[in-house]
Amino acid sequence: MNTVEMPTIELDYPIIRGTGDKAKEIKEFTLRRPMGGDLRGQSLIDISMAKVDSIAVVLPRISNPVIHEHEVKSMDASDLMDVGLTIAGFFTKAKHQLQAETEATQTA
Repeated sequence: MNTVEMPTIELDYPIIRGTGDKAKEIKEFTLRRPMGGDLRGQSLIDISMAKVDSIAVVLPRISNPVIHEHEVKSMDASDLMDVGLTIAGFFTKAKHQLQAETEATQTA
């Protein structure tokens, strides 16, 4: 099991941070596996269902560079779904993920 898993999210529609000459485009960021404290105040069901309000709270806690709550809420829907699915993937135990991958390979 890879305990240092830090997937990179590549955005189709970059986040623009700042204005004018100081504007910066964020085209990608990494996520670290959330710990219990990162999930405080949030429902695991809401996070695993990729509910926007829950993603907006958790993402700033686990992203590098930090993606702020207001930036999450202005993300393109397809990028937001990618983030949500990646975060939800953290909630699958390695043994279950391996079993699902094995079964998918056998049926293909």
